[in-house]
Amino acid sequence: MTDLTALFTDLVRLETRLYNVLDARLKAEHDLPLGQFEFLRFIAAHGSTRVFDLARELAITVGATSKAVDRLESAGRCRRTANPTDRRSSLVELTPEGERLLAAATPTVEAELATWVGSILPAEVLEQLAVSLSMLRQRAESDHRTDRAEPSAT
Repeated sequence: MTDLTALFTDLVRLETRLYNVLDARLKAEHDLPLGQFEFLRFIAAHGSTRVFDLARELAITVGATSKAVDRLESAGRCRRTANPTDRRSSLVELTPEGERLLAAATPTVEAELATWVGSILPAEVLEQLAVSLSMLRQRAESDHRTDRAEPSAT
């Protein structure tokens, strides 16, 4: 039987080490922290998005997200525009500089992930890991949205 506590420890330690390696390389080569890279990827994937949607995706507070968007905007990597369907919110979209930076940084991230993950696991194991992590993430996010303290055994 799998020791779930040990699995959790391995998962967290791996995430921490991968995050640190990716963050250091992105900062060194692109002057871009990994957190900002994640913001840029989400915005690019959606064309434009609300701060609330970014916060929900990244599992951080709206206040922290708004401050991060402020930093991206100050750096010329994104801009806020009025939301035509909701006057209470704005939409965040990438600037040409944000698009350029994301395009330049993406191969750097992919190369590091290929080294740290893709070169270690066979393709079929990697695919199963991706499916399994996606299932676990969906469950965690579903439980969070319904404000359940813990998942049921069913």
